[in-house]
Amino acid sequence: MAERAWATAGSKGGPDRKSASRARLVGMALIVLSLTGAVLSYLTFTVWVPGQQQRYERYRAAEPCPAQATPREVAAQDCLVTWHFTVTKAESTSTGKVTVYEATLRDEGDASRQRTVRFSDSGPLFDKLRRGDEVTATGWRGDIVVLSKDGVRQNTSDAPRDEHPGNAALGVLLALLAAQSLVFGAVRLARPTAYAPLVWEPYGRWLVFTDICVGVGVGAASVWLHIPWWTVLVSVPVVVGAVMARLVRRHRRAAASSAKTRRQQDSRVSSR
Repeated sequence: MAERAWATAGSKGGPDRKSASRARLVGMALIVLSLTGAVLSYLTFTVWVPGQQQRYERYRAAEPCPAQATPREVAAQDCLVTWHFTVTKAESTSTGKVTVYEATLRDEGDASRQRTVRFSDSGPLFDKLRRGDEVTATGWRGDIVVLSKDGVRQNTSDAPRDEHPGNAALGVLLALLAAQSLVFGAVRLARPTAYAPLVWEPYGRWLVFTDICVGVGVGAASVWLHIPWWTVLVSVPVVVGAVMARLVRRHRRAAASSAKTRRQQDSRVSSR
């Protein structure tokens, strides 16, 4: 009898051990994911954002190069070069939801030399470009950053832009997702059989969805409103915290209402 009871207890404990091992594996995977997100966030704020900001500031401070400046002098002074091209082709290509606006230019001084530039939208210049048009290009660090014709100018896709708030929002988003993965993973390692409510439904899914929506939304709004990029460091976590607090309260009210309804139904059944 003792041996049978021991065997029965062992068989009942088998699924629990398997679920605990599975929870630990998931926890380890989440921690690895967390470390990856933390490294990417760190590189965003130490390499990417400062580098893009410095590049944009240098571009804004660049002045036109002296006439007849040599390539070495252009590189040393980090100045703006003027080139003259002839348009050989201008076309837009749709790839799903994205439209690519592309113009092919031929160097007036060397017909065999061609350059291709892309634009983020069709105006104000791209729609007016026709084959054979003579255009003036502004070059910086070897790239064509502005194309102009008859006083109408348009930045190309290679022109540095003030998009630091959006980049910073991405860094904050990675940090938030890394923190969430770390907490969810650590709980599974510490309590592999009792890690609720830190599960995908409902809090895990809500957190990920909220982080992504708020990070993208705040980043886009900051770029559009030209808000200093460092303000995103505070605004994204605050908005995420406010949204999550509201969602948690709503979920608890819904759970309490459901429990109350269930108790009322049970009491009616028992009274019968």
